[in-house]
Amino acid sequence: MLPLIKAIAAQDAPRSLLDRCIVWGERWIFSAGFNVVSGMRDVSRIDAEVADIARLANAGARVSVLSHQGRYKDGSAQHLGDVATYLSGRLGKEVIYVPENTTESAVDHSRALAPGGVALFGNTRHHPGEESNDPALAAQFARLGDAVAVGGFSKAHREHASNTGLLKCLPGWAAHSLLIELERLSPWSGADPSVPSLAVLGGVKPEKTLVGLRSLSQTYDVVVPAGAVLNHVLRAQGYQVAKSELGEEPERCTKATLEILGSAAARIHVPNRVIIARRSGGSFADPREIRITEGIPSGFAIVDFFLESWLQDLMREFASIGCRAVIAGTPSLYLQGFGHASTQLLDWASAPRVKAILLGGDTVSELPFAGPTSTGGGSALCYLGEVDLPVLRALRENAATPWTET
Repeated sequence: MLPLIKAIAAQDAPRSLLDRCIVWGERWIFSAGFNVVSGMRDVSRIDAEVADIARLANAGARVSVLSHQGRYKDGSAQHLGDVATYLSGRLGKEVIYVPENTTESAVDHSRALAPGGVALFGNTRHHPGEESNDPALAAQFARLGDAVAVGGFSKAHREHASNTGLLKCLPGWAAHSLLIELERLSPWSGADPSVPSLAVLGGVKPEKTLVGLRSLSQTYDVVVPAGAVLNHVLRAQGYQVAKSELGEEPERCTKATLEILGSAAARIHVPNRVIIARRSGGSFADPREIRITEGIPSGFAIVDFFLESWLQDLMREFASIGCRAVIAGTPSLYLQGFGHASTQLLDWASAPRVKAILLGGDTVSELPFAGPTSTGGGSALCYLGEVDLPVLRALRENAATPWTET
């Protein structure tokens, strides 16, 4: 059994799949969080869940795997045939791919699996009700099994039909992969006044602002906004950011940032000097250094920034006495050749007494870092700030529910 998750009180720890005796021929749903981009360049999220699926199959369970990829609303959700092929190789057995997941044919495929058989069903985000946690869709998914093992740490901060929705329909257990992520993150979770702490929040996703900035500005000593988070901070302070990246829901994020800045316990780093470049589609040209007070010219975007002297002094102090640090989101447009802030922060995070972790699939794939990582992104940020997640709450509620298993 996995050691008790240190950051969760014993009475709040979810029940583990490792504690569940698997009966030969049982029908199980495995709720995964593969979400690999086209081309299968980064398969770490699949690899993280292979052991749980193998344990179920090796014990004779009939395993129906549900996973997501892309988004329904922007048309990026794709079929998962390549994932089934890759999973077959990792498990050493054929994984049947069934493109559907709610039809009678899909249910028939789940029932026809032999003990030890594994099938990957269609992308859950082919349904508009997946991300809105439609209970009717969850009930359709639930027909693929009689119990559910919940993995998919990357979506554990979201209440979707294929995770928290399924837990309203079937008895459920936390996958070992989910608990491993919690254990990995526990040194960086919650407030710890005994150890200095610094968080870097970059990237473009709204959760970096709405979840990360809100929570870590209360539990960490210093927060360094970067990427879209920095641009929202600048907008909230009255600066025009021209073509700088704001991600989805820009008005909501900027409004939330203004509120967060007014109540932040952390010291928030706002650079006086930034590097801007002319934006043309997905490329950048004519880079130059300016002061924020000069304003961002029309057609230009912030692509990098310089650390203020007070922050550099504090980083040296933290590195000498020991501290914890989180980098969630690439601080600058590193892959486009703008690596000043990213390189400086990574070099510091690699110091012997800096206990640092990189969060998020894009961050991990883009930045060279030899230390601890988590592909959890928004889930990791939510857990670090709240020491809890919607999926964990749903698992605890599920465990307290009297079920009649078939």
